[in-house]
Amino acid sequence: MAVNKAKVAVGFVVCGVLTVFFGTLLTFVGPIIIDDQIVKNTVIDPKNEMSYTMWKDVPVPFYMSVYFFNVLNPQEILLGEKPMVEQRGPYVYRKRIQKDNITFHPNNTVSYREYRRYFFEPSMSAGTESDIVTIPNMLVLGAAVMMEKMPFAVRLMISATFKTFKEGPFLTKTVGELMWGYDSGLVDFLNKYLPGMLPSTGKFGLFAEFNNSNTGLFTINTGKDDIRKVHKVDSWNGLTELPYWKTPQCNMINGTAGQMWPPFMTKESTLPFYSPDACRSMELVYQRPGEMNGIPLYRYVAPKTLFANGTDYAPNEGFCPCRQSGLLNVSSCRHNSPVFISHPHFFNADPVLLDYVNGLSPNEDEHGLFIDIHPETGVPLNVSICLQLNLYMKKVSAITETGKISEVVMPMIWFEESGYIDGPILTTFHTNLVILPAVMEYMQYGFIALGLATILIASLVHHKAKASEKEHKDSYDHEKKEKCFMNNSEK
Repeated sequence: MAVNKAKVAVGFVVCGVLTVFFGTLLTFVGPIIIDDQIVKNTVIDPKNEMSYTMWKDVPVPFYMSVYFFNVLNPQEILLGEKPMVEQRGPYVYRKRIQKDNITFHPNNTVSYREYRRYFFEPSMSAGTESDIVTIPNMLVLGAAVMMEKMPFAVRLMISATFKTFKEGPFLTKTVGELMWGYDSGLVDFLNKYLPGMLPSTGKFGLFAEFNNSNTGLFTINTGKDDIRKVHKVDSWNGLTELPYWKTPQCNMINGTAGQMWPPFMTKESTLPFYSPDACRSMELVYQRPGEMNGIPLYRYVAPKTLFANGTDYAPNEGFCPCRQSGLLNVSSCRHNSPVFISHPHFFNADPVLLDYVNGLSPNEDEHGLFIDIHPETGVPLNVSICLQLNLYMKKVSAITETGKISEVVMPMIWFEESGYIDGPILTTFHTNLVILPAVMEYMQYGFIALGLATILIASLVHHKAKASEKEHKDSYDHEKKEKCFMNNSEK
C-alpha cells in the first residue's frame, strides 16, 4: 500500500504546532509551578519535612569569631593619655542552634525558644582560651559613670568597695575567663546584697549570659494564610513593642527573627529583623546581585544610617541619648551600664572616634556586615554579622580608680557571627533552585524549537510531495494525450 507523503507531512505539521503550543504553554505555566512549590516548601509546617527540619534545627554550621582589643598602655590611660590597643584573635567558637518548646497556634503562628551553645574551635583560632589579654574593667569603670551623679559620699563608698575587693580599672585575664566568667568577690557581694544589678547571678563574663541560653519566646507567622508574612515576628516574650526606647517607631518589633525571610524578594525589598541582643529591630538594604555555586543571590548590607545619631538621622532620635554617629547606646536594656554597640573598628562611624584610640583601622571587607540571600526563597546562603562592644569611660571624682582618664568610647571586643550553606544542603539547593528550573527552561524552549523544526521540515516534505504528485499527474496526462493522438492517426 503506497504511503501518501503529503498527508503524513500534514500530520507532522499538526504535531509541530502542538509541540510549539506545549512549549509556549510551559513558558507561562512553568514559573507558576515553581513558585507554587516554593510557597508550599516555605510555609512553616511539619509536613514539609526538609524545610521544617532546616528551620527547627539549623543544619548550617555557624561560627562566632571573637577579637579582643588588648590594652597596651593601661597606666598611661589613667594619666589621661590616649588609649593604645592591639587586636587579638580570632578566638573561634562553633555555635549550635536548636529550637525547642515549639507550639503551633490556630491563628497561623508558631511559638518557640531558640537555644544556643558555643564550643571552642582551637584549629580555627589564632590562640587558645588561656591567652592573657587586658581590657577595661566594666564593673569598675562602667559603675563609675553610672554613679557619677550620686552624692560625693556615696562615690567615696563605691571607691572604697572597689579597693576592698581589689578591683582595679583594668582586667588582665585569660580569654576563657573574660568570655565565660571569672570568680569575683565584688560580683558575689553585689549578687547577695543588690540582686538584679548584674545581668547574671554566677560568674561575671562578657558572654556568660549567652552560653546555654535562649533568645526569648518568639512567636512568628507560619505563612499559611499569607506567604508574605512567613517568618515575620508576631511577638517576643509576649511583647508586640519594646519598652526600651523613647519613640514608638524605635520600639517597633519589625521583620523576622533574622534567620529566614519571605520569598519572592526584589531589589527594592529590605531585610528587617529583630535582634534581642541589640535590643532593637534593624534593617539591611540591597547592595548588589551575586552568585554562589551557580545559585543567584542578592547581597544586603547595613545602611550608614543604622547606628547614626538623632542629629544625622532624625528617626534614630528615639535611641538617644546619643553620642557620635556610628554608636548605639544600649544602656537602657543593659542595666543602665554605659555600653555602646558599633561596627568593628568604628567602621561607618564618625571619624572623630578614631582620633581617641590608637590601633584601629576600619575597612568594609573585614568589618562590614552582610547577608547573601536567595531572593526567590528568602533563604540566606552566606551570612556575616559583625558588631563591636564599647565602654564609655571618663574620670569621675571621688572614684579614684578612674584616675585622670580622658572621656572616650573604648572598644573592648568585636565579634563576627558567620555561616554559609554547604555540603548536602547546598547540593539540594543547587538541584532544586538551579538545575530543575534550568531543565524546565531548556525543555520549554526545546519543545518550541522542536515544534518549529518539525513544522518547517514537514512543510518542505508536504511541498515536495505535492510537487511530485503534480509532476506525476502532468506526465500521466501527457502520455494519455499522446496515446489518444496515435489512436486517431491510425484510424
